[in-house]
Amino acid sequence: MNRLKTIKWALVVACVIGVALLLGGTSLLRSTTANTQKPSSQPQVKAAQPGDYVGEDTCTTCHADQAEHYAKTAHAKLKKESSWKGKVVGCESCHGPGSAHVETMGEAIGNGTDPSQVKDKKIVYLSALSPKEASESCLQCHAGREEHNNYRRGEHWRNDVGCINCHSSHSPTTGTNRAGSNVYVSQANAEKPGFATGKMLRASEPQLCMQCHTETKHQFNMPFKHKVLEGAMKCSDCHNAHGGFEQKQARLATGADAACLKCHTDKQGPFTYEHAPVKTEGCASCHTPHGSANPRLLRTSAVAQLCLECHTQDHGVGALEPVGPAHRLDLQYRDCTACHVKIHGSHTSPVFMR
Repeated sequence: MNRLKTIKWALVVACVIGVALLLGGTSLLRSTTANTQKPSSQPQVKAAQPGDYVGEDTCTTCHADQAEHYAKTAHAKLKKESSWKGKVVGCESCHGPGSAHVETMGEAIGNGTDPSQVKDKKIVYLSALSPKEASESCLQCHAGREEHNNYRRGEHWRNDVGCINCHSSHSPTTGTNRAGSNVYVSQANAEKPGFATGKMLRASEPQLCMQCHTETKHQFNMPFKHKVLEGAMKCSDCHNAHGGFEQKQARLATGADAACLKCHTDKQGPFTYEHAPVKTEGCASCHTPHGSANPRLLRTSAVAQLCLECHTQDHGVGALEPVGPAHRLDLQYRDCTACHVKIHGSHTSPVFMR
């Protein structure tokens, strides 16, 4: 009994000491923070006033070519949207208020100076900013939606690939959008390889991606492939260029292979008898996603070779698991899926027979 009472008192004392240390640490942290927060020596940027904005028509006076292209973009339509009433739209929404710029350029022209030779033009040029700074300007409007929410944790952000590296805010691709080869024959792939009509991209999506991801070029030219270069698919069907939680920024929102199962719905299940690699490792455990020299995008030329990578020993996952080459590997028996046809999963057979 005395021992129990001693333990109780020890716990009470420990709690009191813990609270005291917590309160003391908080006070110390506040004191340290107050001492370190000294007034910044950097000049404060003056907030823009309504009178600092000159309007889109003023910009058009000198920048007629850019204005002509800009008028064809989605950005130009914002001034007609009721939800954007009262907000800054047009050129100055990205380039900042233009009154100082107009004044500076006017003085230069009045003095006979070439405006292009003026170093400080008193306007924001996104191309002169770092990729992250330029992207922050875009994210002021484009953040908050699922497609862009993870951009700051994506590979492009970490590797200084900004929005304007892929998108052009007011210079869409011009010219005749007609393929110059008889390879591009269907409506789905009739566009020029370098021509982009959506998302204000600087080039067609596959060509734009492969400017950096050169390792995928030869994969999409393999005998068996996903038809990306032919225009039947796009990189963004499987990957989110604006970031994500998964490896390779794959669009995996509902499972390990959601990007694949969007098209290959018959492989999704749920099945009564699941093939373990499909659920644990995913499609890439057997298939190469971009292209392969083997039918069905398999990683090996022989089906048996692929199967025997796992089925050469007892893994202890079930009594029905084949141990070692359970059948002859003569030519007529070498294709395991000739018998185990439901290899992705089955409702009737634990060994994935028909």
